Amino acid sequence: MLQKFLFAVGLFGVLLAADPARAGSADEELRQFVENVRTLNGRFVQTQTDEHGELVSSGAGMVAISRPGRFRWSYDQPYEQLMVCDGQKIWAYDPDLKQVTVRPAGETLAGTPAELLAQKAKLAENFRTKDLGEKDGLRVVSLEPKSEQSDFKSIELWLKAGVPQKLRFSDPLGGNTVVELRDVKVNGPIPDAQFTFTPPKGVEVVEGAASAR
Repeated sequence: MLQKFLFAVGLFGVLLAADPARAGSADEELRQFVENVRTLNGRFVQTQTDEHGELVSSGAGMVAISRPGRFRWSYDQPYEQLMVCDGQKIWAYDPDLKQVTVRPAGETLAGTPAELLAQKAKLAENFRTKDLGEKDGLRVVSLEPKSEQSDFKSIELWLKAGVPQKLRFSDPLGGNTVVELRDVKVNGPIPDAQFTFTPPKGVEVVEGAASAR
């Protein structure tokens, strides 16, 4: 679950940490997100397909992000799972297993897109951006990582007025993960409690290795 989650939330980290881009259609959409969005929350629907386009998995739930470095990603379909980052630690909770795995955020996110959330690196230093024009009334931007060590080949970001509506991650083997966002709200208050986690009574706490791979 963790690696799929990092693919999805990592792009938000990239954008929230990026510097404003140069003028232009796609870059203007990115700039709006970078400069104006401090918090984001809404519902998501996620699907994963293999290199043949066959459905591998699907899920849905709620996402909340607060810059810098805090997020909450909870699945309610097909079963409940929760991931919370308070900026220092990542808690991955599986209610069915009655187990939560705790990892250090900085080390766990190293080598993933979400690493940029903590580092606040410049977007242009890590990605090649390409304007793919408009599709269905949304501006589509492609981001290709410059590093050959990346876990993904490219990301397509679908934006409306600077707010992401859909993300598509393509991996080197030809698979795709698509995250569609619904009922998105930006810059609204999100209680700090959303970004903290206290293990329920009787739940096993496992100190996990940093690597999510």
